[in-house]
Amino acid sequence: MSHGLPLSRSLRALLLFVCVLVLVDTMFFTALTPLLPHYTHTAHLSKSGAGILVAGYPLGTLAGALPGGLLTGRLGYRKTVLLGLALMGVSTLVFGWASVATILDSARFVQGLGGACTWAGGMAWLATEAPPERRGEMIGTAMGAAVGGALFGPVVGAIADEIGTGPAFASAAVAGGGLMGVAFAVPAPREALPQGLREAFTAMGDRRLALGLWLTMLAGLAFGVLDVLAPLRMANLGITGLVIAGTFLASAGVEAALSSVAGRAADRRGAIVPIRCSLTAAVAISLLAPTLASARVLIPVLIVGMPAFGTLFTPAMTLVSEGAQQQRLDQGLAFGLGNLAWAAGQAVAASGSGALAQATSDLVPYSLLAAACLATLALARIRPRLSAPI
Repeated sequence: MSHGLPLSRSLRALLLFVCVLVLVDTMFFTALTPLLPHYTHTAHLSKSGAGILVAGYPLGTLAGALPGGLLTGRLGYRKTVLLGLALMGVSTLVFGWASVATILDSARFVQGLGGACTWAGGMAWLATEAPPERRGEMIGTAMGAAVGGALFGPVVGAIADEIGTGPAFASAAVAGGGLMGVAFAVPAPREALPQGLREAFTAMGDRRLALGLWLTMLAGLAFGVLDVLAPLRMANLGITGLVIAGTFLASAGVEAALSSVAGRAADRRGAIVPIRCSLTAAVAISLLAPTLASARVLIPVLIVGMPAFGTLFTPAMTLVSEGAQQQRLDQGLAFGLGNLAWAAGQAVAASGSGALAQATSDLVPYSLLAAACLATLALARIRPRLSAPI
């Protein structure tokens, strides 16, 4: 494993900015989880309607993924980030004060559009400025910050459940405005290379890029299922919104700790090693989550098991960035493809799992998820090492 020189002051500032950027984004994304029972009551949502609400954000990201990636080459990374922050701030403010299903769904959709821009612009900005030998480390640090946002998101949701969603989500507008100002204080990004969809889809022939995108989609599928079915099942078992928030908070804490472990393992033994470990645990949690009937057992299983999916993101994004560099694809467009993969998985699973569970049982969508993880694990065991140690 390489140990490079200390980062320059400008690189540290950029890394900190991108970390806060993705932290705020994921924080307000995951804030919905403990509020889902609240919105099913106030907006009169069925289980299928709750799935559509959860799917609104990834559907917005899905719609904005490729445009956001293309914008990075035309507007530049900074302007793309600013556009995303503006969309996030306004839509989250509207979401906080709304109580009608159509307005909630629409605001959630616009949040996803904003997230597509901030992630494509911010992560590409970071990847292009990072030294090649430390790119994975810096991406991993940013992904750890995103986990931190997921960690505090349920806390924001729990606070909103107590004091009201309007005042709680108004802080998003404040955070967005502050970050827009900071965007002008960090060093300017390099000029992006305008590219089109032809270059993007041609680059997907690279096996590192392709596997990274699939793993990103698989993680999106997993959280689409879990974010809808897990809190509703916990609520049916009599678990309060505060405890639901605490469960997801603790799980994100475990994930944050494991993400750094996965990053070090990838540096030393190749990305395939943490990928295999995560997939093995993912199969187990997919089969346990819908079958455990005791709240005292389900809560610790979710805390320990859900990070198996989140720890896929760091090696997946590193593979995407490495594959893009190999294919001479602009990093903004590469991360736009990553957004597309994650959003497609999350949107399909969030909207489909609720409807499928309502028509059958929770076990059916969870079993399909386990099958996808098992198939990927089998493929990972027969493929050669995809990322050698540095």
